[in-house]
Amino acid sequence: MPSETGVVLCDTCQARIRWAITAHGRRQPLNADPDPKGNLGAYVDGTGTLRVRVLTKERDRLEGMEWQAMPHIATCTAPPLRVPAPARRPNRRRAAVRPGAWRWGR
Repeated sequence: MPSETGVVLCDTCQARIRWAITAHGRRQPLNADPDPKGNLGAYVDGTGTLRVRVLTKERDRLEGMEWQAMPHIATCTAPPLRVPAPARRPNRRRAAVRPGAWRWGR
């Protein structure tokens, strides 16, 4: 059972969450309490950082000191609105391109 260290409240739904670091170095909110229905294995590494990995077909069991966790985004009652990134236009003209130095042709 994890300790109460690092438990904060979600900004939108006020639920208890913990912030973990994924294998790719990104932050991910987890529900603070272990959940047997969760698809994540969470553990504290040697530096005291909460790490998380996805339970896959190849590694579907908890290892060592891991506990089963649920990602908070799956259970948040008021998830934050996500604004989609603006679409990129591939053939966009450059604005204000400076011409090179003009030379006399001889």
